[in-house]
Amino acid sequence: MFRRNRRGTADAGPAPEALRLVKVSRTYGSDDSAVTALDGVTLSLARGTFTAVMGPSGSGKSTLLQCAAGLDRPDRGIVVVDGTEMTGDGEAALTRFRRERIGFVFQQYNLLPTLTVAQNTILPLKLAGRRVDRRRVKEMLTAVGLGDRLGHRPDQLSGGQRQRVAIARALVTEPRVIFADEPTGALDTRSAREVLELLRDAVRTHGRTVVMVTHDPVAASYADSVVFLADGRLAGEMPAPTVDAVAERLAHLGDGVTAGV
Repeated sequence: MFRRNRRGTADAGPAPEALRLVKVSRTYGSDDSAVTALDGVTLSLARGTFTAVMGPSGSGKSTLLQCAAGLDRPDRGIVVVDGTEMTGDGEAALTRFRRERIGFVFQQYNLLPTLTVAQNTILPLKLAGRRVDRRRVKEMLTAVGLGDRLGHRPDQLSGGQRQRVAIARALVTEPRVIFADEPTGALDTRSAREVLELLRDAVRTHGRTVVMVTHDPVAASYADSVVFLADGRLAGEMPAPTVDAVAERLAHLGDGVTAGV
């Protein structure tokens, strides 16, 4: 359930940890067809950090992100985002929490094709029933290089521009944590670099926390640290990652998988 304070109300104050997972497990299927995607993962990420999550296909990267973001429920364990435990309450409460404190950036943008850039950006505010400050929205879109594209629709934009809309949409609610799932996977090198710089700026300038799943050592090098997964378990952590160091670690990721970082 959502953690309560002494007054019995939801604890909305900032937490020193942006994200904490305690012995989180997730299995799909049953009996002989069961697949364990996460196996007792324990992880803590500080506020105002940029963390990349890496591992081979099937390592549990996307499952970790989905469980951490409240898009999927673990079979066992505890997930705490911004000081609030996200296990036990109903779907309606979980949806409200995501709208208030979590932002999402996906590989395929997830923009609505019939809406303009501005309309896609303010959509989370509309869904949450919050006031829309259109001047601030325009300033945000200008900051991501789309100030002259407010009336355009997604099919009139490049892939990099669409992803910048997605980042503006993720930031517009001022979330505590932004989860990004392969945000540069569909982009060319230049657009990918621009998107990664925007995510890094969200951390350094706006104080957000970014958790990014990626398979790309170049993308991971933009993060403050990298968390590695193998076979559903944590397999180490690398602070201040470089492209070469990440690539080398990935090449030997199966060696010495541990139960924690």
